[in-house]
Amino acid sequence: MTELLNDLFFIFQRLNWLSLIDIVLVTLVFFSLLYLLRDTQAMVLLRGAISLMVLLALLTALVDLPAFSWLVRTSLPALLLAIPVIFAPEIRRALERIGRAGTFIPGNSQKEDQEIQNAIQAVVSAAARLSSRQHGALIILQRLDNLEEYVRTGVLMDARLTPELLLQVFYPNTPLHDGAVILEGMRVLAAACVMPLSASGILVRSPERQMGLRHRAALGISEASDAIAVVVSEETGSISIAHAGRMIRRLDSERLENILSAFYRPERQRTGFFQRHFPYLFKQEE
Repeated sequence: MTELLNDLFFIFQRLNWLSLIDIVLVTLVFFSLLYLLRDTQAMVLLRGAISLMVLLALLTALVDLPAFSWLVRTSLPALLLAIPVIFAPEIRRALERIGRAGTFIPGNSQKEDQEIQNAIQAVVSAAARLSSRQHGALIILQRLDNLEEYVRTGVLMDARLTPELLLQVFYPNTPLHDGAVILEGMRVLAAACVMPLSASGILVRSPERQMGLRHRAALGISEASDAIAVVVSEETGSISIAHAGRMIRRLDSERLENILSAFYRPERQRTGFFQRHFPYLFKQEE
């Protein structure tokens, strides 16, 4: 015990400001990595890789195995090269988030603001009516990121947005009801579009089991872009909204309209509005 205390005292004696900054930077790197990988399948892979590395380190340190130690040392560089391949989706998602964080969002003109408000009212009206009829729907609102690759997977429409058009598209057993509708302002770009499915564990841990492919697709497109996804459950009629890999469920028409309007406010107004009125947007859905 005395030897351990002496070693700790020796370490603290050698600490200076540069050492503390060095430790903080390394801690931030590991924290950012774990934060970006939360709720993903990559977290399971990371835990497995760390457990394997710890086990191999203990085995080679405690037991004299020259051949096995040589094998571990020569295999380590190959494992390091495999990390970008294994975690490619998460790395890409992190870089996209960093890129979007510095994007300047210019103020809209009065005409554009009115068009956005009309689009929000049309989506809210359609979502409320679809919810009352328990007709499933997935509505994607395009923002800064271009969704052309997803538009090409569906049926091109280029029609003016109205609640009645959305009701007709998502009417059960019609040709376009299966898939997502992508909107750009007051234009319906395409219907029956295929969205990427989320690989996160948020829906798996949910106490409710009524969330299926539509909710996974809504989370998936919100993880891959800055789009906003509005989902109406076919089983319960519940309205949900997904953005940035997070989902808010059980919304009524008023809350849905307030949240959608807040997304299109100028950044300095939008952030304060969200933090005051919708703090649950900034934490993971339980």
